[in-house]
Amino acid sequence: MKVINLISGPRNLSTALMYSFAQREDMTVLDEPFYGYYLQNASLEIEHPSQKEILQTMELNEEKVIENINSLRKQKNVFVKGMAHHYLTDSPNFILNWENVILIRHPKKLIASFSKVIHTPTLNDIGIKKASELFLFLKKNGKTPIVIDSDELLKNPRNYLKKLCNLLEIPFSEKMLRWKKGGIPEDGVWAKHWYKNVHNSEGFAVQKSSSQPLPNHLEPLLAEALPYYEILKSNILI
Repeated sequence: MKVINLISGPRNLSTALMYSFAQREDMTVLDEPFYGYYLQNASLEIEHPSQKEILQTMELNEEKVIENINSLRKQKNVFVKGMAHHYLTDSPNFILNWENVILIRHPKKLIASFSKVIHTPTLNDIGIKKASELFLFLKKNGKTPIVIDSDELLKNPRNYLKKLCNLLEIPFSEKMLRWKKGGIPEDGVWAKHWYKNVHNSEGFAVQKSSSQPLPNHLEPLLAEALPYYEILKSNILI
């Protein structure tokens, strides 16, 4: 069985993609299983929403998280939705055994949306630098990941997902296009802070938040993020 490892940044359509794969009968989905480990071990400048609850309810040992994922793959394919910055090492060798997909979104849209919950994000918070580093790490080790663009996915979800499934060597399912409103059991405890749009959706759709303006104080962050975004954008496969 496969582990499909989605490496994303926040506000990137990653939750909708997790919901899409959750509709498949041959797939187990995990919502940011390394989040607790990250909060326990990273040098954070801000407190995350529901941070205490996350630390109390999630596995904090990275090796045990990895063991659990690899154990689940013995029964079904596993779709791991994760944030790039949750990988604290420069060489996460364990992902070399997985099928890696890097999901990107233009950082202007990402930062504008993210700042609605965390008002002064840093480059580390949005994950784009780490995502580009993970891309280079995987490529160097002969495991070049699939890079996909959330805006392109939204233009024609059916065709885009068909192409993605083809690259992953799994059959496409029409069930991936629709889900029920209100969330899924696999949602992380942080869902109440971040998942409002996807909870109100029944499929892939452009959100009003995608066109919200970037606050002036975050222009320097956008300038920092763009070079890393361009590295990934130049390697999009679909």
